[in-house]
Amino acid sequence: MSLIIFIGLYILTAFTLSKITVPAEKSLNGDIDIYILTNGVHTDIVVPIKSRQIDWSKQVSFSNTIRPDTTASLVAFGWGDKGFYLNTPTWADLKFSVAFKAAFALSTSAIHTTFYKHLSESSSCKKIKINNEQYARLIAYIQNSFQQSANGNTINIRTNANYGDTDAFYEAKRKYSLFYTCNTWANNALKACGQRACLWTPMDKPIFDKYR
Repeated sequence: MSLIIFIGLYILTAFTLSKITVPAEKSLNGDIDIYILTNGVHTDIVVPIKSRQIDWSKQVSFSNTIRPDTTASLVAFGWGDKGFYLNTPTWADLKFSVAFKAAFALSTSAIHTTFYKHLSESSSCKKIKINNEQYARLIAYIQNSFQQSANGNTINIRTNANYGDTDAFYEAKRKYSLFYTCNTWANNALKACGQRACLWTPMDKPIFDKYR
């Protein structure tokens, strides 16, 4: 009975808080294009690889992918449970132990990066314009999500669990849980750079509902 009550309260809270919109900052001269991208479950934040403020390829190197393509112009960042990322290529491969550890913050996290040459807007990909100051905050948010080595570099996870030829994994801070999911991370990234977001959400759809 207690479990049923907990699940009911969780669903009600997620539904209610995800409907509450954190409004975007009033801003002029937004000339930097970023994107939110979903695979139907998980939200990525996509940014230019190179700008006046940062060259992401110095922190998430092309060389860490299977087939480095330096002609890419965008890089997607997704945060999530390390076990999900590395041990669950499809939902059919999901093990109870992985799901249990993720739900209750019992495992570590990772950042998944993917390089793209271009993206087209669709129901699963939305473009957002932000200004330099907002982008600086987003940069800081993403950078602070990485674990760093003793010399201050990102830590690449060597694995054969890549999703394709242009992605890589890195050690990340925090732990995934029912209350801090991959979509919570992406939603907080939007808050960090002053864009429309949910008050709180563990899911991707409420985020994209704000950008219809």
